[in-house]
Amino acid sequence: PLTDNQNLSSELGTRHRAGIGVTEISDAVAIIVSEETGTISLAQNGRISRHLDAKTLKEVLSSIFEVKDTKKPVWKKWGNKHAD
Repeated sequence: PLTDNQNLSSELGTRHRAGIGVTEISDAVAIIVSEETGTISLAQNGRISRHLDAKTLKEVLSSIFEVKDTKKPVWKKWGNKHAD
């Protein structure tokens, strides 16, 4: 699905508009690589971040997909007392 957002730069083509559009209707994250320039962009929640280098992309993805629940699984609390 292409975004209907009319406020986007005219520099953004169908690939970028599709990447943005899919993130508007789902919880997806889209990584878009420009066919013309090789520039990397990332879309999330209907917004796009452009001109990302590999380091920044990795940092952004790590931040988005970071595991936030640091609780130990119940089986780790048991220790060796339940081992056969």
